[in-house]
Amino acid sequence: MYKSQIEPSSDYFIKNRTDMLKFVQRLRDLEGRAITASNRRRSTFEKRGQIAPHDRVAHLLDPGMPFLRLHTLSNYLVEDPNPVTSIPGASIICGIGFIKGVRCMIWVDDSGIRAGSYTPTTVSTGLSIQDIAQRQKLPLVHLVESAGANLMEFTVENWVDAGALYRNLAHLSAAGVPTLTVLHGPSTAGGAYMPGLSDFVIGIKKNGLAALAGAALVHSATGEITDERELGGSEMHASVSGLVEYLAENDAHGLGIARDVIGNLQWNKNSNSLKRMSVKAPHFSPEDLVGVVSIDYKKPFDIREIIVRIVDDSKFDEIKPQYGTATICLHARIMGFPCGIIGNNGPIDPSGATKAAQFFQLCDQTGLPLIFLHNTTGYLVGTQSEQAGMIKHGAKMIQAVANVKVPKISIIISASFGAGNYGMCGAAYKPDFLFAWPNAVTNVMGGEQAAKTMTQVAELIASRKGKKVDRAQLVDQEKAITKHFVRQQDAFYTAGRNLVHSIIDPRDTRKVAGFALETCLEANARECRENSYGVARF
Repeated sequence: MYKSQIEPSSDYFIKNRTDMLKFVQRLRDLEGRAITASNRRRSTFEKRGQIAPHDRVAHLLDPGMPFLRLHTLSNYLVEDPNPVTSIPGASIICGIGFIKGVRCMIWVDDSGIRAGSYTPTTVSTGLSIQDIAQRQKLPLVHLVESAGANLMEFTVENWVDAGALYRNLAHLSAAGVPTLTVLHGPSTAGGAYMPGLSDFVIGIKKNGLAALAGAALVHSATGEITDERELGGSEMHASVSGLVEYLAENDAHGLGIARDVIGNLQWNKNSNSLKRMSVKAPHFSPEDLVGVVSIDYKKPFDIREIIVRIVDDSKFDEIKPQYGTATICLHARIMGFPCGIIGNNGPIDPSGATKAAQFFQLCDQTGLPLIFLHNTTGYLVGTQSEQAGMIKHGAKMIQAVANVKVPKISIIISASFGAGNYGMCGAAYKPDFLFAWPNAVTNVMGGEQAAKTMTQVAELIASRKGKKVDRAQLVDQEKAITKHFVRQQDAFYTAGRNLVHSIIDPRDTRKVAGFALETCLEANARECRENSYGVARF
């Protein structure tokens, strides 16, 4: 049994806990900001006989079952760079939850915020959750009510990227993964293809609307004067065009139909039962996780202190503990599921990289999912490291992580810099799930290192030209570069740009990792009935 060195009564622990809880509160405040903004239009929904977007989620999901929210901070500091006023969420409420016992991907247009119109990151958020739905074989349920793209802020590249949303719906259907749309409100122009490419469509009377062009655009393009309901109302689509399979009286009725449709799929019959071993809680409290790690990534900690607070019975079997000692590789269980875990206690040296590469391949050989706990400033640099083959050994690790086929779940605990981020299955290596603690930082390098590097470059150029270096100018340059890098490494900044799937409270790490593991393993055990082109509506 691992002997923890953590003392909850120590000044170090208390300071870490205080600092970390401030980050957690910042996360909750930002998430609450989006809910508050959405609920300001609650009276408007009530006047129309509708259910507000966040309440639609509650009506749709099984009560008391877990719901893993994803991309809650999408668009934060992107459209509005002011941290005081920026509203996160990208006008989407999304995550993985249960409907009639079926694990589903939920996508809800938050029409309480700017009528659900697209933000600069709405498309990338949609693409992200569609990608997860396909990889994890999750039925996709989309509650549609959106004003679509803001034509005043139109960009041609966003329009091109949006086409992939419709392509992915076709891919999901062809892969045998059902898609369902509830048409709560308008879905016009390209958005009309959201219901058009869904396997099942439920239209809400009086409010649901789908049309390639709204009445204003039709008049502008053709001169025809038409009525919105005749043009694309749910009633018309249910009786004339055939777009709508089920016509609902109101939102509550439509969400009830959606639950029945998912229940009737008998989706869980297509999955072999998972082999979960007995679950034993950790001996060390997950509550301690807010005090184990300093918010200053330069202050070291032992990643094993995290591991014993998230794995079953706080037990693990470490591989090669005396070799590449800063890279920790071990076998353990989380929520009864066996897995391989890799964590860092600093930079990854040549020995650590070779150990990691072998470990990845061993896990792949035996089908063990991999959990990556990031705490590294990157691959070790310097003459000794280079001569020891850091490049080729780091490349082995990167090659292995890029090619293993087992589920991969990454959690950025503290630092995740440089190519070390790549070797630890960062965003570019498409882990099945990527989470971050709110204190996490990730970048090509630290801001101070970037600034000093550019100073040395300037000094070298000046020396070659025989010129005198302007020290005051270099000091200003270092400050500017440091600020530029530090601003972008913050977890809240990267989450706003969808570079992680979610920021999580450290105390929830075990639950989130367990939920993600079960989602991946359930997908591996499920057999889908693929077809050539997806289900076509006739």
